[in-house]
Amino acid sequence: MSDQGSAAGLDTRPAEPGATRPAGPAEPGATRPAGARRRLPVLALYVAQFFSLSGNAIALVAIPIIALMQTGSPLAAGVAGVFATVPLVIGGAFGGVLVDRFGYRTSSIVADVASALTVLAIPVLWVTVGLDFGVLLALVFLGGLLDPPGDTAKTVLLPDLAALARMPLARAAGAQSAVQRTASMVGAAVAGALVALAGPVPALVVDAAGFIVSAVLILCFVPRRLAASVTESHTPDGDADPAEHTPAGFVAGIRFLVRSPLLRAIVLLVTLTNAIDAAGMTVLKPVYATDVLGEPALLGFMVGCFAAGALTGSALFGALGHRWSGRVMFATCFVLAGFPPYLAMALGAPVPVLLPVLTLSGLAAGALNPMMATAMYGEVPDGMRARVFGATTAGVAASMPIGALLGGFAVEQFGLAPTLAVCAGLYLVLGGSPLFIRAFSGLSSARTSARPS
Repeated sequence: MSDQGSAAGLDTRPAEPGATRPAGPAEPGATRPAGARRRLPVLALYVAQFFSLSGNAIALVAIPIIALMQTGSPLAAGVAGVFATVPLVIGGAFGGVLVDRFGYRTSSIVADVASALTVLAIPVLWVTVGLDFGVLLALVFLGGLLDPPGDTAKTVLLPDLAALARMPLARAAGAQSAVQRTASMVGAAVAGALVALAGPVPALVVDAAGFIVSAVLILCFVPRRLAASVTESHTPDGDADPAEHTPAGFVAGIRFLVRSPLLRAIVLLVTLTNAIDAAGMTVLKPVYATDVLGEPALLGFMVGCFAAGALTGSALFGALGHRWSGRVMFATCFVLAGFPPYLAMALGAPVPVLLPVLTLSGLAAGALNPMMATAMYGEVPDGMRARVFGATTAGVAASMPIGALLGGFAVEQFGLAPTLAVCAGLYLVLGGSPLFIRAFSGLSSARTSARPS
């Protein structure tokens, strides 16, 4: 996901950048945690997410810079953004069904290992036979295809591992958001340093190593009996549900989202803002760092400052902010998460101004993921986890390829500053919309219904 929308929203990331159901058994037939509290599995999950998402943050910085280095064209960077985001839609559409079919633990491990190999192929080709732009696009596409199943698998593991640790679900979701923000902050800062010292291509070696560490942690520390997905689903009459592990399972996830006014409103809002943030992360910010600030490595520190603010915001929300969670707070945070950074860049803000603005915007964005995650945990029942998350991932990612392509086209046709100004205006309108849309009033009631069982 993107820097604000997806990370602030239903982390397809992210982001930064960029994502839910009640705590309980993973599925019918799963063993309910009992006896002594076990914290190691949920801690291992958090650390695994940290390493995998740190790697994603490195790629988020390195790949647009590689595209600009190879072509010098903002439109080419937008095309690379399309190849990075289209797979999120495909992977989201089928990833949830595959995760349900093969299991949360197995899906997470396989996705991480495959992502590591895909990312590692870029520097290997670069130093051996050379890296053609078309090959780069193909590898970016494949890597993006693997991200949603791995992310979905880790996300749906949380309620059961939190129950095993006897951790309140709202606190576990807040901690997960803090891990995501920390990963974005550290990964982006590492990427900035690596790009400055060695260039963007060597940075991807560190990215691949993060995926391997994540796979090893899930393999060694997440119990099999609490990480199984639906192995045998039943209808109320006791018959197996033949749609559970087929594309019909994805359709069932979509139907559930459509029937829930709150989830439908959240997904629509994040889908629209993700289009803006896809343009921002793949085109506008790389071009701003390269052409306006004069240093591509500063992109990593721009992303890192936003993530640092978001980490602080997540922590503050977990400690205090959840008491006032509702659509007024949600809308306020959403506007502040996106409007100020785009406006500052449109006005040509220098580094000493831009980085604090990004940090303060991240502070507001930090509350968004916990609010949405808690609401979704309260809305989505057992047995629908991966399918609803897969549908959500596909939904919020659907606009990202369009946003990335339009961002590159707009910069080439109209210039960077006008494009940034339009993005700021759109974020102001969209971010404030929850104040006027009745469905978002469900944010307050959802937070009370999401509780560990």
